[in-house]
Amino acid sequence: MRIWGKVLGVFFGFMFGGPFGALLGLWLGHRFDKAVGGNFAFSAASSQAAQQAFLFSTFAVLGHIAKSKGVVTQQEIQVANFLMDQMRLQGEARRQAQDAFRQGKDADFPLEDQISQFVSAVNGRRDLLQMFMEIQLQGVFADGVIDDSEHALLKRVAKALGFSEAELQAMISRWEAELKFHRHGGQRQSAQSSAKQLEEAYQILGVNQQDSYQQIKRAYRKLMSQHHPDKLVAKGLPPEMMELAKQRTQDIQQAYELVKQQRKSAN
Repeated sequence: MRIWGKVLGVFFGFMFGGPFGALLGLWLGHRFDKAVGGNFAFSAASSQAAQQAFLFSTFAVLGHIAKSKGVVTQQEIQVANFLMDQMRLQGEARRQAQDAFRQGKDADFPLEDQISQFVSAVNGRRDLLQMFMEIQLQGVFADGVIDDSEHALLKRVAKALGFSEAELQAMISRWEAELKFHRHGGQRQSAQSSAKQLEEAYQILGVNQQDSYQQIKRAYRKLMSQHHPDKLVAKGLPPEMMELAKQRTQDIQQAYELVKQQRKSAN
């Protein structure tokens, strides 16, 4: 039960209006506590609904895109299981994710309707929609390529989420660069691979090598804000997906540090 509104109401009411002011303050404080309590309960319920919609829609759409080629490959199943492992989904929660993936594979799966419900559940929050799209790209790149059927479905998903084709292509380019960035990062660095990794770092940040350092810094801060795990969870990202968001921020951080180091050595 919330009481601080009543306590403060009585205190300030008595200070400025004596016993009558205290009574008036008590009544006003009670109204305040009731209003805040109700809003808090509604907010908590709304956040939980958003998280459930995020989880179901994520795996259902992953399943639908995986089926677009006619046969779901072993790599795509492994990616879905890998995501579930990263989220530490166990028991009923994992069964629900697996069921969503299976539902998504149905030929009559209502893709646009499901995404519309998801967008409504998260109140159209742009950073959550972007995170959702990036998870779909992670699934699509399971076999290293995007074929025509997958690309066509990705365009439908992006459109339903409110992203333009240019925005989708930018996300695809950033994700491709991120995969290559990891690969080059694990290799012994030759001059050529080092140059390629630097090029990929710029692509991850969504900037060009001709941009000023201030432009790059602004792009970095924007991306970090968009992928901040705590902020995303507060807006409706399932807590189980925090690790995915953390991985994205780590990749963005590493890309920025590489670019910053190169800029300093060049001056």
